[in-house]
Amino acid sequence: MLRTVRQAEGGSVRSSDQKQQDDDDAEDGVPALPTGLKNYISPSGYARLRGELKHLLDQDRPEVVRTVSWAASNGDRSENADYIYGKRRLREIDRRIRFLTRRLDNAEVVDNAQREQTDQVFFGATVTYVDGEGEERTITIVGMDEVDPPRNRVSWIAPVSRALLKARIGDVVNFESPRGREELEIIDVRYEAIEQ
Repeated sequence: MLRTVRQAEGGSVRSSDQKQQDDDDAEDGVPALPTGLKNYISPSGYARLRGELKHLLDQDRPEVVRTVSWAASNGDRSENADYIYGKRRLREIDRRIRFLTRRLDNAEVVDNAQREQTDQVFFGATVTYVDGEGEERTITIVGMDEVDPPRNRVSWIAPVSRALLKARIGDVVNFESPRGREELEIIDVRYEAIEQ
């Protein structure tokens, strides 16, 4: 009944799989991939995620399952800390496995080593620009799962990256920042392998 009313009112109804997916993304602290966009990632980023998934499947999960089985065999589970913590940890691992599996299944690997040098900004570019205050900054445009602010790695869907994409050296682009509208002049574009 609720489903029919919500659909008739023009509301959206999410499947339980979509809700689980949204919950997994929210709990991992990583934004969900916007609908209709590709999940671009560098080869090293893909390898890192695949390595984490393999470690969870081959080492962490079997170890926790052994602990939970042992704790369950000890009797009363209601006050058994090993059992309670183990079950909680198992849910966390399974959630992360689902998240990584989805991210890897939807990944589109972009290898900068195979790209010809160009002065145009695309995914994987290391871009140096000057802002309106004359401050020079260099960022590398990376996938959502590779963001690393201390290393100046910015997601390709971030406002600054979206403004820079497809621009060329010498172009001035505008974007909305928390400080308001800003102008950025692109002074260098290069493509290098992105190492994790």
